[in-house]
Amino acid sequence: MPPHRAVWIPAGVVHAHLAYGPTELRALSFAPADNPLRLDRPTVLAVTPLLREVVACLTDDTELTGDARRRRNLERVALDQLRRVEPLGVCLPTPADDRLRDIARILQADPADGRTLTELGTAVGAAPRTLSRLFRAETGMSFPQWRTQLRLHHALTLLASGGSVTSVAVACGYSGPSAFIQSFRQAFGTTPGSYAASTS
Repeated sequence: MPPHRAVWIPAGVVHAHLAYGPTELRALSFAPADNPLRLDRPTVLAVTPLLREVVACLTDDTELTGDARRRRNLERVALDQLRRVEPLGVCLPTPADDRLRDIARILQADPADGRTLTELGTAVGAAPRTLSRLFRAETGMSFPQWRTQLRLHHALTLLASGGSVTSVAVACGYSGPSAFIQSFRQAFGTTPGSYAASTS
């Protein structure tokens, strides 16, 4: 996640995280009843500058350790800011159907694989219409949307590991750096170069 994004994980959701390159992780926990966005699944959020500073204060300030009232006041500010943030559609749902999982494995191994859904369907033994319907039913997005999300998630990993914008664009199947930059900015609100600089 870029620094101006966060992930809301509702209470009771089993989760794990992976880090690539230099990483700073800040995590806040709230009571299960505190769900200002009324979300029932993990969701990527846009983070306001105020929310970012409140999170930094809550996770850095050792003075808050013995001051429960001050800490609770800041937590209220964080919850108020969370009610105002925008959920973003940048998650990558994992399909359950075996044929879709096979396609996911193929594309995770090589995000630049440009085969159509028809060609991938031949590889996994399913008709493109069936696969298209299943992608919408199981992930909530079309196959092209899902593949774009996969490529963007892979790009985050490569950029955090020191890849150049041009090499990452090629590795993720974009026709060139400008198409990659546009897609990345639309999804994450920043350019790949700025994201890479923030992780180094």
